[in-house]
Amino acid sequence: MGNRVVREDFEWVYTDQPHADRRKEILAKYPEIKSLMGPDHRLKWIVCTMVAVQFLAFYLVKDLSWKWVLFWTYAFGSCINHSMTLAIHEISHNTAFGNIRAKWNRWFAIFANLPIGLPYSASFKRYHLDHHRYLGGDGVDVDIPTEFEGWFFCTRVRKLIWIMFQPLFYAVRPLYINPKPISHLEVVNTAIQLAFNAVLYWFWGAKPLVYMMMGSLLGMGLHPISGHFIAEHYMFLKGHETYSYYGSLNLLTFNVGYHNEHHDFPSIPGRRLPMVKEIAGEYYRDLPCYTSWVKVLYDFIMDDALSPYSRVKRHLTGDIKQE
Repeated sequence: MGNRVVREDFEWVYTDQPHADRRKEILAKYPEIKSLMGPDHRLKWIVCTMVAVQFLAFYLVKDLSWKWVLFWTYAFGSCINHSMTLAIHEISHNTAFGNIRAKWNRWFAIFANLPIGLPYSASFKRYHLDHHRYLGGDGVDVDIPTEFEGWFFCTRVRKLIWIMFQPLFYAVRPLYINPKPISHLEVVNTAIQLAFNAVLYWFWGAKPLVYMMMGSLLGMGLHPISGHFIAEHYMFLKGHETYSYYGSLNLLTFNVGYHNEHHDFPSIPGRRLPMVKEIAGEYYRDLPCYTSWVKVLYDFIMDDALSPYSRVKRHLTGDIKQE
């Protein structure tokens, strides 16, 4: 269990990310894919339902014993809260109300943020679009672990701990890799979230607050759904920096598993990404993919060739326009 990972640095490449060229090639061959772009009008109703379900759960857990609060936190709350973070991911691409109502998407994301407990949506939007535009970009893409993470979490036990505390690293990493001035919307997001948390505690006590906050932390840590954090871009096979997952958990995660398709066409809502694969199947069928996020987590921990260093990085040149 103490074996050290052999990799001592990231996988540095000197080529552009593959998604822009593949997008152009696919659109030239299949222009009908453009019809898949645009908002998913069902998304806002699904998100509203999820928020309502969590509000009901807050009410129900307030009278439970602590052991049952903790049980339902992991068994249910963690799943729906992780799913809600991926709804915010969808909304960050303006798929709730479309590009012409961009502000509506920002405010709706703050609403979707409420049952997560941690002010997240406004900051996520700013950094996530950089991740798409500059995938693997040194000093810009905060999805890439820090040097410390790659150096320290180099054994099986340490990798397990790293996965367990994944949400904390995602929260702190931007402050180190690519700090940005705090925006007005981030201040508003934080104020609204803290006010909601205070009201929740005032009316229903500590148990709903613990259910909410711990559900978010556990759901994005050692949890089957959190396998997507590793599956999306960690280099299990040399030469491949993005991987898709075609398993049943896509039903809970707005098809985030269709990750090659998503990076090729980020303006297409998750619900329609399987149609991209159907139309342009020859571009995706030979790419490496997964059918189990649990196996991804297991393999990442147990394989001594894999670590937080197992990411493709590139030095950026030219004019870098960040959010």
